[in-house]
Amino acid sequence: MKRRGHRPSSYRRAGVDIDAMDRALKAAKETIRSTTTPGVVSDVGSFGGLHVSPGSASLLVSSIDGVGTKLAVAKLTGVHNTIGRDLVNHCVNDILTQGARPLFFLDYLGTSTLDPSLFAEVIKGLAAGCRENGCALIGGETAEMPGLYPVGEYDLVGAIVGAVARDAVITGEKIKPGDVLIGLPSSGLHTNGYSLARKVLFKTAGLRVTSILPGTRRRVGRILLDVHRSYLKPVTALRKHVKVRGLAHITGGGLIDNVPRILPRKCSAVIDCATWTVPKVFQFIQKAGRIDPEEMYRVFNMGIGMVVVVRKRDATLALETLGLAGESPHLIGEVKSGPRGVTFHRPRKAKRIAKK
Repeated sequence: MKRRGHRPSSYRRAGVDIDAMDRALKAAKETIRSTTTPGVVSDVGSFGGLHVSPGSASLLVSSIDGVGTKLAVAKLTGVHNTIGRDLVNHCVNDILTQGARPLFFLDYLGTSTLDPSLFAEVIKGLAAGCRENGCALIGGETAEMPGLYPVGEYDLVGAIVGAVARDAVITGEKIKPGDVLIGLPSSGLHTNGYSLARKVLFKTAGLRVTSILPGTRRRVGRILLDVHRSYLKPVTALRKHVKVRGLAHITGGGLIDNVPRILPRKCSAVIDCATWTVPKVFQFIQKAGRIDPEEMYRVFNMGIGMVVVVRKRDATLALETLGLAGESPHLIGEVKSGPRGVTFHRPRKAKRIAKK
């Protein structure tokens, strides 16, 4: 991927600065580590937090997240019964990367003045997501705060707790050169990159939620509301037959930032971008917004929602098992020796993005 000089980030101009968020997290790591108790097993930066389950052979795994400005699309379309599924599935995938199955989920909905009908639709989505993933929606907080939230707006956040046996935790530490990367398709944007997507689609390209996205037969609003997929069932099926060495949930930061999170030092992921077809929505956003390819692969998932790392000898069985589980997996790359990071290969081109 060719870098276009020092062109300012399109995502930053849309209101989100990934680099600033990374710097803030790095600066806060020591403060966060100062709260560590004897039961904490994981370090800052994992997809989920590991904690000893008292009196049990299992570890508790927790995560918390939101759906970002996908909420703005829900408001534009008037469709609020899927955003809860997005949230649950996102959180389920985060703890799945460490091998955990979800136990229970809690939500937070904050708004200026509660709209009972909207609230009911959001809860329907949350409940559907929990049923789909076999976890209980056991509690939450609904807060009315006029003056803090703009009238007609709401925020939605969810926290999940799951469990995994100590000897079944997936850490990525056993990944080694020669392992292969399998990509599981996303359903679209999932729950990240919406600030940039909305700016390009609605402001730059002048489309509306009712517009047909060029190159497709679908309305923009429906494409943007495609539900964030849960990978719990296919990954669970895979683990019955194949030893999974690592899992990366491709959310904010894309393949560039999320794959290195599971790599040991001196391991580099080499990804062949020609091994899958990038969905039309990403193709349109990149062209209409004139966005650098490297930034696209850092802001969006580009069609890959989860990356699975297995031994090369297990690749064929893994692909077959995932196919039988209803997936359309792609063999997208391999692990090689080198600085921890990602190298993207395109015909006659290669771009390395190293992560320290």
